[in-house]
Amino acid sequence: MNTISVIGLGAGDIDQLPLGIYRELRHSEGVIYARTLDHPVVTELQKDGLTFQSFDAIYKLHDQFEDVYEEIVQRLVKAVEKEDVTYVVPGHPMLAERTVQLLMGCEDCKVKIKGGQSYLDDLFTALRIDPIEGFQFVDATSFHRDQLQLQQHLVFCQVYDAMMASEVKLVLLEDLPPDYEVTVVTAAGGRDEKLVKVSLEELDRAVEVNNLTSVYVPPVSKEQLNHQFFRLREVIRDLRGPGGCPWDQKQTHESLRKYLIEEAYELIDAVNRQDDENMIEELGDVLLQVMLHSQIGEDDGFFTIDEVIQTVTDKMIRRHPHVFGEVQVEDAEEVVTNWDQIKKLEKGEEPESLLDRVPVSFPALLQAEDLQKKAAKVGFDWDNVELVLAKVEEEWREFLEAEQALDREEMEKEFGDWLFAIVNAARHYKINGETALQRTNQKFRYRFSSMEKQANKVNRKLEDYSLEEMEQLWVQAKYEKEEDKG
Repeated sequence: MNTISVIGLGAGDIDQLPLGIYRELRHSEGVIYARTLDHPVVTELQKDGLTFQSFDAIYKLHDQFEDVYEEIVQRLVKAVEKEDVTYVVPGHPMLAERTVQLLMGCEDCKVKIKGGQSYLDDLFTALRIDPIEGFQFVDATSFHRDQLQLQQHLVFCQVYDAMMASEVKLVLLEDLPPDYEVTVVTAAGGRDEKLVKVSLEELDRAVEVNNLTSVYVPPVSKEQLNHQFFRLREVIRDLRGPGGCPWDQKQTHESLRKYLIEEAYELIDAVNRQDDENMIEELGDVLLQVMLHSQIGEDDGFFTIDEVIQTVTDKMIRRHPHVFGEVQVEDAEEVVTNWDQIKKLEKGEEPESLLDRVPVSFPALLQAEDLQKKAAKVGFDWDNVELVLAKVEEEWREFLEAEQALDREEMEKEFGDWLFAIVNAARHYKINGETALQRTNQKFRYRFSSMEKQANKVNRKLEDYSLEEMEQLWVQAKYEKEEDKG
């Protein structure tokens, strides 16, 4: 089996090339393959009479770098079938060199790494940073925002043109201010070494970049990262910890119950108003409750927020096999069916009653709807809405009979039956009872508020109006609302 010898050309200066590597290149027989000729050492070696065959043309054939690298490897593997091959790459073969990683995964050839000088030593020297403080090295051609460790020294390599610099800038701007200072480093350690400090917003237009360019982002203070999850967790831990807030420290799962309900309803209000700014605030308040409960769980030694997140992440993956697996679905209804089947398997032992899975702490209207849905799944439901409407009328008549009998307890029971039948009717019409009632509540709020405003305009209070006069104000408020729609 023939061998591909991979040699690194260093950071950008032939003086950085180890003597042994230089001698090996000088004594190489035949053509030397180069990933790219766009490197100062290649130019110097060509002056010494060395011949290179580059893969630069392949870059123009593909839109994705991975496709470029795969084709380079395919050509090298084909070439090594006939004879031993020497392949040179910028820098060190084991540093940010995807083609080498692909080659080492091939079973059709033997790969020998001959070394070369990494530019990282010169980069650390130029920037005067110590990587032991925390360092992340990122390929600018292939990275995701959530991978970035902004509290460490961060270096983007392969920032070879303005478009790539722009990509780096746009991602960083999601976390950092436009005036955050970064350093553009070109040809670190070489005779043409150049360091330029620029604001992040100027990264792609204030400095010329090339294939020897990297971008250094200094560590970001945690106070500048308050939008990231780890900061919220840290703040909640501090509030509950020694020297924290006495109120937060004394909270329990039980004491927080009412706040979670209140915050959820306030979020629903913001959604109903289509108020995006308020939704941000209210979602934050709901998240705060989740974090407080999780921190209490951690303080008591029962569970952590990591377990909460893992549980819901695993659940979402399991219950969406049509996204994360091989299952095929036709529509949303089939998704719900699969969800229920998977949920049943996860729960294992069946509850004593199908209705046990409807929380008794649900608001009465929501609980009624869920109870009816559970019962309907086993066929306990009216065949058509006319039968449901007849039941509504029947329950109302029974309420009136209890009223005539002056039986308060029976009146309450029958009124509840009537409301339950009303919810059932809404369900058959595919109307969410909670949403419908909330709309009516909002309508009443608006009209009553309008009546108050009309009274204030003439320096009167509503209690000074007769019922007939208030009815006129109500009609006027209703008319004004209709006018607003027009």
